[in-house]
Amino acid sequence: MRKEKSLGKAFLDVELSAFTAQLALILKSGLSSYEGISAMLEDAATAEEINILTAVQESLSMGEDLSKALEKTALFPSYMVEMIKIGEQTGRLDDVMELLSSHYDREDFIAKSLKNALTYPLVMASIMILVIVVLLVKVLPIFNQVFIQLGSEMTGLSAVLMNVGLTLNRYSLLFIILILVIAAFFFYVSKTASGKKIFKSVCYKFSFTRALLEETAACRFASGLALTLGSGLGNEQGLTMVQSVNTDPYFDKKIASCIEFLSTGMDLSLALQKSHIFSGIHARMISIGEKTGAVDRAMEGVASKYQDNIDFRITRALSVIEPTLVISISLVVGVILFSVMLPLIGIMSGM
Repeated sequence: MRKEKSLGKAFLDVELSAFTAQLALILKSGLSSYEGISAMLEDAATAEEINILTAVQESLSMGEDLSKALEKTALFPSYMVEMIKIGEQTGRLDDVMELLSSHYDREDFIAKSLKNALTYPLVMASIMILVIVVLLVKVLPIFNQVFIQLGSEMTGLSAVLMNVGLTLNRYSLLFIILILVIAAFFFYVSKTASGKKIFKSVCYKFSFTRALLEETAACRFASGLALTLGSGLGNEQGLTMVQSVNTDPYFDKKIASCIEFLSTGMDLSLALQKSHIFSGIHARMISIGEKTGAVDRAMEGVASKYQDNIDFRITRALSVIEPTLVISISLVVGVILFSVMLPLIGIMSGM
């Protein structure tokens, strides 16, 4: 898909959800896309928003479809543009907009949940490391001076810890460079496609993170398939479109396997089960949806269940991580201080 000159920054998932929700409400009231964009333009609050909506309005006034008008701004994801195009072709644009709003609202929830799951432990661990470094580099040398004034010196664990602190202080520049390299690596992992692939491959080696990533991919898959099937696409077409926006290389193999099963004439519910995408209650929900002709609604229900599971899993993990990190930092700080205080108390009691 050809990109035109961008009018601003690409929208966040929460902004896409709000945009499509407003358009869905306007279209369901009987107004056209042009009238809807005009109404939204009247309520625009920022200059950037006004520029974008004005550009879309001008394209619509020239007789272009909404999908083409949005595509020309180069701000909306290709997946969203293609779904809107399907809505226009099937005459279900209002329904598609409503489904897109739910889809991007769920994408925003998943992104924020994963961010919270990673950010909090990293912040706590960083604080823990900072406190320990301050104790080793600044506090222990002061205690060492006290020992010298009392005619003694640090021994055992306290001496080892003080030497570690002196080493950190002596080679502080090298450690700062090392920290910057690590920070640059994390930036690379979080911002680039190849970095995210490396991060996922590492996460898949641990049971907790693997389960979380698998449920996240399954939630996104179910949400995307609910959207494509609800827009009027066939099973194989819907799967192919969802596969095109999938970002998990491990889950991509499952989708490819499901498409292969479908090509042999297998039912969707059985193909999803055979390819190990869904099992248990999720597979039964889709099977019932297929029999009743409501697969899209069944997929929406599956996505909601996965969303609840992700929220529960992250909340439970954080409830364990928080006290664990607090206890860990308390124990480490306690060991460092006691390794100094006990010998010091012994010396002073013998005077």
